Amino acid sequence: MFIKHIMTHNPITVKPETTVTDAQSIMRREKIHHLPVLDKHNKLIGIVTEKDLLYASPSPATTLSVFEMSALLSKLPVKEVMTKDVVAIQENTLIEDAAHIMADNDIGGLPVLRDDILVGIVTESDIFRLFIDLFGTRKKGVRITALMPEVPGQLAKITGVIAEKGGNIISIGTFPGEDVSTAYLLIKVEGVPQEELKNSILPFLQELIDVREV
Repeated sequence: MFIKHIMTHNPITVKPETTVTDAQSIMRREKIHHLPVLDKHNKLIGIVTEKDLLYASPSPATTLSVFEMSALLSKLPVKEVMTKDVVAIQENTLIEDAAHIMADNDIGGLPVLRDDILVGIVTESDIFRLFIDLFGTRKKGVRITALMPEVPGQLAKITGVIAEKGGNIISIGTFPGEDVSTAYLLIKVEGVPQEELKNSILPFLQELIDVREV
């Protein structure tokens, strides 16, 4: 799956001359935390975040009055506080690669480009929503957490026996185990009673960690 499948299309943007006050108002009104900054040719030249705007505001210890602070921020353009070296991705970037880029750069949002044209933005919230869907949390079923041997064909055996029982796999995922010989398995299944499902896959597991209906 590519990032274009989960991104927000046609994101709200601002110009370099947009004031900090106006940018704050846009974020509050639209309930967003990132604003790409486009120049007069609609090319991406920066991004401003809620944190950038917070740092631009005077410290609570300042001697300025509320009116003086408001006047200051109403004149300060976002080009003075935005991040100029923008980390951006192309729309056909894999979702997992985008998540990796966010984690490595400690950022919460990525502008998405088609060549050099801004077409979207993806944020941590988009990744979290996908995470929820990948684990099938919106559907009821039997959820199993187990440790299985990390050998070729082991996962196929488990899914095969579930199919034989008439079960439908809602979600499935494997993660590195305690060492290279094992892997953690998270699987959610509907259509098979909990006890029957547990007993059918138990021979293929090294350890059954948790079983529950959710």
